Amino acid sequence: MLRQKLYYQVKPLIPRNVRVGVRSWFARRKRERFRDVWPILRGSERPPEGWPGWPEGKQFALVLTHDVERQGGLDKCRKLMQLEASRGFRSSFNFIPEGEYRVGKELRDELTRNGFEVGVHDLHHDGKLYSSRHGFVEKAQRINGYMKDWGASGFRSGFMLHNLEWLGDLDAAYECSTFDTDPFEPQPDGTGTIFPFWVEKSRSKSKIKSEIKIKGEREEGYLELPYTLPQDSTVFILLKEKHPDIWFQKLDWIAKHGGMALLNVHPDYICFDGETPSEQTFPAECYARFLEYARQRYGDCVWHVLPRELAAYGAPLKPPMRSKPKRVCMVTHSHYLSDTRVMRYAKDLAARGDVVDVLALKRTQEEPKQEVFQNITLTRLQPRRREKEGSPVSYLWPTVKFLFTCLFTIAGRHRSKPYDLLHIHNIPDFLVLAAAFPRLRGAKVILDVHDIVPEFYASKFSIKESALIIRMLKGMEWISAQFADHVILASHLWVEKYSRRTRSEGKCSVFINNVDATTFFPRARTREDDKFIMVFPGGLQWHQGLDIAIRAFRQVLLQLRQAEFHIYGDGNVKQELVALAHDLGLDDKVRFFPTLPVSEVAVAMANADLGVVPKRANSFGNEAYSTKIMEFMSLGVPVVISSTKVDRYYFDDSVVRFFESGNVEELAEAILELARDPERRKQQAARASAYAERHSWQRRKTAYLGLVDALVSGDRAAVPPDPLDRSQPAVGRVETLAISAELVAK
Repeated sequence: MLRQKLYYQVKPLIPRNVRVGVRSWFARRKRERFRDVWPILRGSERPPEGWPGWPEGKQFALVLTHDVERQGGLDKCRKLMQLEASRGFRSSFNFIPEGEYRVGKELRDELTRNGFEVGVHDLHHDGKLYSSRHGFVEKAQRINGYMKDWGASGFRSGFMLHNLEWLGDLDAAYECSTFDTDPFEPQPDGTGTIFPFWVEKSRSKSKIKSEIKIKGEREEGYLELPYTLPQDSTVFILLKEKHPDIWFQKLDWIAKHGGMALLNVHPDYICFDGETPSEQTFPAECYARFLEYARQRYGDCVWHVLPRELAAYGAPLKPPMRSKPKRVCMVTHSHYLSDTRVMRYAKDLAARGDVVDVLALKRTQEEPKQEVFQNITLTRLQPRRREKEGSPVSYLWPTVKFLFTCLFTIAGRHRSKPYDLLHIHNIPDFLVLAAAFPRLRGAKVILDVHDIVPEFYASKFSIKESALIIRMLKGMEWISAQFADHVILASHLWVEKYSRRTRSEGKCSVFINNVDATTFFPRARTREDDKFIMVFPGGLQWHQGLDIAIRAFRQVLLQLRQAEFHIYGDGNVKQELVALAHDLGLDDKVRFFPTLPVSEVAVAMANADLGVVPKRANSFGNEAYSTKIMEFMSLGVPVVISSTKVDRYYFDDSVVRFFESGNVEELAEAILELARDPERRKQQAARASAYAERHSWQRRKTAYLGLVDALVSGDRAAVPPDPLDRSQPAVGRVETLAISAELVAK
């Protein structure tokens, strides 16, 4: 704000061509930095709550406005009026009451007589309208006088400066000094919407304000009409475009989403036939082409309307000013399309209109570096080569490289369009440091602990807890927890240990791997054979116990010849597992498949007769919550799982078939028991499906979205509490979790 005030103080001393030249130089260099938010801002297409659409079922609205800045622009108003009228269009002309020119009553009457509208554009158009609150109140009194004298309903500030609260002092039915997105403006904070919205007037009780009250004043509020098509001055004067393709592109996007296309064209910058072109004008043909494009492409589908008519339609509706879409960055050292935990967060943020960037790994060289889904931009930064992760150092090095790649990527993106929140997923914990630059600039940071790293690392590489590297990892765990504004844990068993070890009491919450029921749901089987297929999908690490399952499967096969064991995934013990299956003579019965995208692995799991999750209870897996168990449940597939501490905490014998962890014979017996009893499989699957539905992500996501909103707003008191009552027995605790989440969702 101070820089703006200083600029408008010295602006009259700088020649206009110099000002425009400097702005153009900066704008053209800035354009690449802002390409992901301009001219189209993902998330701005979400309509206000309760939005009924446009009159008579029109697809979208088109509003044309003109700001007349100087005498040269005033002299071109009639030509511009004729250009539009000849093509069947009408618009609003906004005049400066006390600028370098004076608009006569004759021109204003001619415009309104021909179906056009007249509005007020600032007071002096010198950038000083909002210099002080007291000064604005005095200027508002004069502006209201001009609005009354001219019969004007709307107002627009000079240079698109705005203060929606102060603007309540004006007796205006609508105001249009904002925009959905425009990083080239002096005050670049866009509204993030392509729809009009209602602004409640908030009047001070000061004496001076009470003195300017005008009879018949609209007390309730006004309709804000952000311009949603880039201004002509930006497109043609600053960016030096030679054609209106940007207008065409944005108009089509707005039409697709049923929004409001509002354009501001300055007659000052239009070069009509017979006039001398200059660097500060653009051909009138560009605007004419836009009008022809809109008329021919959309015809009767568009509601072409004057601003005052749109205000008359929108005011009774009072469309709420929805919160500006948040910009969120997700970082995960995994393959996004196979990581259900990360996907569910990103999908639901994007579904409500937030803009989400995901930085992840690249599975193959053929995968594109960047893909855009609905409000989600997925950027794959580097490949993961598991065959080179066989030692502690070789495992750490790629993650360090990924950290620095993310660090610089995030810093560059944050400079162009700041993030509101960064959600960083471990492993490793230190990946949270990639958010350093945004955090210094005020962004909030969530660290999502999928796995507790020291225990995971010790289990993975058979390292003693007293080893130096484990102590170092605990130190980094503490630093990472202190750096984050909030920590999410994937299991309630970890809360006490983690919060005590990192001294992060009070800023931890638990979001277990609730299943996403929009992806994992009962579906018809696509295979037609008499095979009995067992499936395991997930990471192939030692703690997962796949070697136990393969040995048990060999015993199963002696009595169930039609059985097959399908394993989907990759990991550091995959080659050992392949070799084990070969040594046991199971090459044609134990089949290994690569990791699949979530949507595809769900189909593969749904085609299984039985799911198997054979984690070791004497390892990291004893306390690591497994997503795949709930996914099998949600798909309606019965599942056999090892009796680990974490799984006994969340499940009981009615919904899963437990076996003693590490016991090959007992696992084989459990598999055969279910394989021989289709009715038992059916009943267990039915109970498990009901359980999964009660504990689905759809019941819990509201708490996560509330957490994001509370952190961004700075209201720590609004952070949703952990709904689990630890005083109850295991099954009761889980039921409390479901009930509490359901109440939050309601």
